[in-house]
Amino acid sequence: MYSLGIDVGSSSVKVSLMDIQTGKCIASASNPSTEAPIKALHKGWAEQSPESWWRYTCDGLSQLAAKADLKLVKSIGISYQMHGLVCVDKDGKPVRDAIIWCDSRAVEIGAEALEAIGYDVCRTRLLNSPGNFTASKLAWVKRNEPDIYSKIWKIMLPGDYIAYKLSGRIQTTGSGLSEGIMWDLAEDVLSPLALDYYGISRELIPDVVPSIGVQAETSGASALAGSAGSLKTGLTETGLPEGIPISYRAGDQPNNAFSLNVLNPGEIAATAGTSGVVYGVTDKPKADGKFRVNTFLHVTDNPAERRLGVLLCINGTGI
Repeated sequence: MYSLGIDVGSSSVKVSLMDIQTGKCIASASNPSTEAPIKALHKGWAEQSPESWWRYTCDGLSQLAAKADLKLVKSIGISYQMHGLVCVDKDGKPVRDAIIWCDSRAVEIGAEALEAIGYDVCRTRLLNSPGNFTASKLAWVKRNEPDIYSKIWKIMLPGDYIAYKLSGRIQTTGSGLSEGIMWDLAEDVLSPLALDYYGISRELIPDVVPSIGVQAETSGASALAGSAGSLKTGLTETGLPEGIPISYRAGDQPNNAFSLNVLNPGEIAATAGTSGVVYGVTDKPKADGKFRVNTFLHVTDNPAERRLGVLLCINGTGI
């Protein structure tokens, strides 16, 4: 029996099969063979097509199928580039390219929101400035692309989109929403602060599921409201059977810490790639007074055991 891992990065999409009994990697693949393109139509912009992530995923699964029987896959976990904005219509189709993590177009919008909402409120409720995160990126679309914004039915993070293509269900996590500055870390609920300030309907936010635990199952039919199951997902393109639990999803840095067994307060993970990151776990919901580092829900957070990830990120360290 195998567990399938899918990592949606900005450079490539990687897929791996792990033998559940031995813990050994059976096969892996990375696509495209060269670095995935990032569209930069203007200075500071960075976009990728969500459909390209799905194509790279399917290419990788096809390569795995040549080495192992995908019918033996019993669970699926997904990690993904943080802070991306995927916008889809009622048919689950992207209405524009995704605005990804390294896009800086919403910096000024986030700075305006910080002033309007208030430093103390952001520090105590959001533990972050609205900054250039997902909510601010969505506000940029609302302000600058009203025709496109009017077509949005739901927003997702990159990993949410891949999970949707596999299952037909549009969902997200509290951890993911906290990365987008849309989670109240004092009350553990969807935060109205940034959304209300930006005039963004909460109806655009998907159902929230746990980061760890069965979230959905692979399915060939869409579960979108109003589709009556008539819309197809992309499952037939993968070679995977129906009914496989999708049981994990997380942003790349919380996932990296989780994979390194960084779970408890005081433990730290440090990595250098496209970005350089120091990620520490704490049980204290405190914010940096100058918002130089960010605090999000860790993937293992639960009401009985507070676990937050404190993240310091610097771009370009891999170079």
